[in-house]
Amino acid sequence: MPIFSAPDGTQLAYRLQGEGKPLVVLPGGPMRASTYLGDLGGLSAHRGLVLLDLRGTGGSAVPEDPGTYRCDRLVDDVEALREHLGLDRMDVLAHSAGGSLAMLYAARYPHRLGRLVLVTATPWALGGAPTAEDRLTAARLRSGEPWFEAAFPVFEDWLAGKAEYGPAIAPFFYGRWDRSAQEHEARAEAESNEEAEEIYGSDGAYDPTTTRAALVAVTAPVLVLAGGADGGPRPALARTAADAFPNAEFDVQPGAGHYPWLDDPEWFVRRVAGFLEGRGAPLR
Repeated sequence: MPIFSAPDGTQLAYRLQGEGKPLVVLPGGPMRASTYLGDLGGLSAHRGLVLLDLRGTGGSAVPEDPGTYRCDRLVDDVEALREHLGLDRMDVLAHSAGGSLAMLYAARYPHRLGRLVLVTATPWALGGAPTAEDRLTAARLRSGEPWFEAAFPVFEDWLAGKAEYGPAIAPFFYGRWDRSAQEHEARAEAESNEEAEEIYGSDGAYDPTTTRAALVAVTAPVLVLAGGADGGPRPALARTAADAFPNAEFDVQPGAGHYPWLDDPEWFVRRVAGFLEGRGAPLR
């Protein structure tokens, strides 16, 4: 894996998929190795994906200061990657918790952003968070699934703090609980840095008022993509991120969960690639 140095000397790694104009990809989790993103459903056929392993994940080194796992402090790593790649402006795709990192980067370096795609990104950086009722409402959309009856009570207990996250509730995060989704979920624990996850959004990571004010100056085109069956964020919450940018469009992938490139790769790639190429929303 290619390696570069963060400003504090931490050695950071990234994966390359496909060829063509670079698209820097920021993973979610938070703090999950970029391998879970695969090639984003085949998006690598359209762009050269540069999938960053955030510090302490995947091929990247563990930093000396654990406090640097905090989301706002990771912005310096993203900028260091841009400089390493020699890009004046870079297109960025961010998934889930990585969306807040992308928003903080856009707020601090608006002149370095080409196009931005936020995929099922909870707008933590803007002060937005899914409620238990958001997640339950989305979960009830799955009531026709064969696994629903056994999984829903466990999901309720998890939201109430009475149960740990586990395989029983994983199906609610995918639009299709098929073999591909099950294999994807089975890798999650091994790909994640739990210590870093706790620090990522800790006190001081976000200043929503300041970030909102800064994003008003971002002229880069932005696509915010939500999953129709995702509970965190539900489409209405995801849309608030689009509202924060002056040049944003919003779309919902029908039936998709939190990992839309797995649920319907063709739809996902068509929509995202079209946006990155400067085309409008496709006819459906």
